[in-house]
Formats: sequence, C-alpha cells, structure tokens
Amino acid sequence: MTSVWTMARHPGRIASARAAAGYQNMLQLIQLRWIAVFGQVVTILVVWKGFDIRLPLPQMFAVIGGLVLLNLFSLFRPRRNNEVRNADLMAGLLVDVAALTTLLYFSGGATNPFVFLYPLQVTLGATLLAAWSTWMLVSLTTLCFVGLMYFHVPLAITPERLAQLHPIGMLIGFVLDVALIVVFMTRINANLRRRDAALADLRQRAAEEDHIVRMGLLASGAAHELGTPLATLSVILGDWKRMPPCRDCPDMMQELGDMEAEVRRCKSIVSGILLSAGEARGESPVLTTLPAFLDELVAEWRGRRPAAKLDYDCEGIGPDCASTPIVSDSALKQVIGNVLDNAHEASPQGLRFSADCHEGQITLTVRDRGPGFAPDMLAQFGRPYQSSKGRPGGGLGLFLVVNVLRKLGGTASAENAPGGGAVVRLQLPLSSLSLDEGDD
Repeated sequence: MTSVWTMARHPGRIASARAAAGYQNMLQLIQLRWIAVFGQVVTILVVWKGFDIRLPLPQMFAVIGGLVLLNLFSLFRPRRNNEVRNADLMAGLLVDVAALTTLLYFSGGATNPFVFLYPLQVTLGATLLAAWSTWMLVSLTTLCFVGLMYFHVPLAITPERLAQLHPIGMLIGFVLDVALIVVFMTRINANLRRRDAALADLRQRAAEEDHIVRMGLLASGAAHELGTPLATLSVILGDWKRMPPCRDCPDMMQELGDMEAEVRRCKSIVSGILLSAGEARGESPVLTTLPAFLDELVAEWRGRRPAAKLDYDCEGIGPDCASTPIVSDSALKQVIGNVLDNAHEASPQGLRFSADCHEGQITLTVRDRGPGFAPDMLAQFGRPYQSSKGRPGGGLGLFLVVNVLRKLGGTASAENAPGGGAVVRLQLPLSSLSLDEGDD
C-alpha cells in the first residue's frame, strides 16, 4: 500500500520514464522503416535489372515514397514531452503492414518469399503494444496473407524460372527476417530494461522520501513534546540555584551549572529539529557566505566536542563562491555535523574537513584515520539501517545525509583511502543555497 501511495505522489516522473522508453522505441521503428525502404529499393532494382523481371515500378515506388513521408512525419511531428502512445506505435505498424502487403500484391502475392517479413511486424507488436493491439495485428497480417493467396499481380516469369529463384528468395527473406528481429528486438529490450530500471529507481526514491516524511513527523512531534519538560527542568534548576543549601555549596552550584548547560543544549537540538522540519518561528532567512557558514558550523561542532582533533581547511573556496550570498541552511548544517560525528567516532585520533568551491560546485570532504568502511557497507552506502555500530535503528544518519544532499541537487559518496581511513565526499551546487530573487 505504501509503494502505491508513494508512486502516486510522483506521476510526472513515472510518465517521463515511460515516455522516454516509448520515444526510443518509436525511433527504433523509424530506423527499421529506413532499412526497409533501402532494402525494398535495392530488391526491386535487382529483380528488375538483374533477373530481368518486369514489375509495376510506379505503383511500388509510390508505396516506398509513402513510407518515406511517414518516417519524416514521425520524426518531426510535435509531441508533448516526447510522449508516444500505444495508438501511435499501433498506427505505425499498421502502415508498415499495409505497405508490405501492397508491395507483395504487385510482386507475386503469397508466392513472394519476402512474405516472411510479416512475422517481424508481429514480433515487434508483441513487444511494444498492448495485448489487444497485438492480437489485432496478428489478425490483420493473417487476413493479408490469405488475401494475397487469391489476389495479386503474377510475376512475368515462367514457372521453371520461378522454381529456380524461389528457394534463393526464401533464404534471403529468412536471413533478413531473423537478422532484423535479433537486432531490433535487442535494442527495444534494452530500452525497456532502461525504463524498468528508471521506474525501479523512482520507486526506491519514493519509498525513501516517504520514510523521511515519517521520520520528520516523528522527530517534529517528539520535539514538540520535549519542549515542555525541558522548560520545566530549566525552571526547577533556576529555583534550586537560589535555594540556600545549593547556593552555599560551590560543588553543587557547579553541577547545577553543568545541568543547565545540558538543558540549553537539548533546547538547541529541539529548536534545530523544528527548524529542519520547516517550523521556524517566522524568522527571515539568515544570509551569509559559504566560508562564514562553514566557519560557524566548525566552531559549533568543536564547541560540542572540545576534545576532538579536527583539521579544518576552506582555502579551496574560490573568490566567486566566497563572495556569493547564501542562506544558512540548518538541514545542511546538521548533515555535515552528522558526517563529522561519524568520522570522529571512527577516528578519535583525528580527522580532516576540507571545502572546495569552483564554478558554482561545492565539494566538502571529510577524511578520518579509522578502519574505513566494510565492502558491504560501501555497496549499500546511504541505505537505511546500514551501520557497523550495532545499535538498534543505526545507519539512519548517512541515509539522511544522502537524501538531504539529493534534495539540494547534490550527491554523497564514500570510499576507503589507499593509506587507510574513510573518505566521505559531499557535492552540491552553490545555487541550491543561494537566495532566490523571489525571496527578497
């Protein structure tokens, strides 16, 4: 039920994936028709000149000219988002069957060995069309074959000569038929596999987005619920500090001060969760620059982890990127902090955080000196509940990192450094953090 709901939320992307496959399949039919036009012209000329068999050339070349016009129309016909419907493919195949039938009618009918080309049209229809359309095509080709048995223009050739040439024509027709089936069915199946892969990727993304929505609702609800007890604790700690037994005890005052600091930190975390969930209290967007944003982020992270050894470098940020105003994105700040936290847990002896920005592309790199990622974790990087820490519900941090970056138009990747340790690289366009003109 969830997959149906999440797919229903993305009809545009689903239609786009299907339209792309349909358009590619239409192009394959157009290519096949060009090959058919070339082959028909060559065959007619060889039969007429090489075997000295008289054919009604004006009528046959008129049919071939119609196929050329159909191809040009199919190529340049305006379509909305390159959408190709079942009816479009069906109409194209029906015209091909009609053209083949007409050419066979003027060249011996059912005795023409190129009658083998009918199964090619049926095979393409079985792959590209809906079931009812395929059976309609089967019925039509059968009727055409039966009709050609009784109605056709006989070839101006003696029965003995026809008996000599017919096996050769059957061989040529058979080889041509199976060769075209293999070539074009391979291409069409590749198009369909790409479409199925795109739809599978869309389903995965939709499921991940739905998972994030549920997590966001849970986190937002928990943050709202935690606000009241944290405020109560803050009031109680203030009252305790004013009581004589606590006020006169330096050790107790020190402990109460530490407790107040932790409560303030919890309040800050709750405020950050609400801000990331889009529940800011009406404040205007905070404008900053990329170096200032990263400097503030690193300062806050070092404040939370004073014992951590962090080597920070932002000299790779070019002057154009450094001077561009951006919005201080709290979600991105939490994402980077999450990556730094994971690197610190894996490498308490130290880590490095570097930032580069050139031509509007930001690259943030976090390197640690830990054991690195296990091969199976690298293969599943960014999937939920993939963690080496063994905690219930672990592995959601990198899952959120990947999806937040994807929402901003960027990517997250991980690898193991040759000399040891892990490298996590975050890339995103600077424009995704810029303040739009409509927000001024």
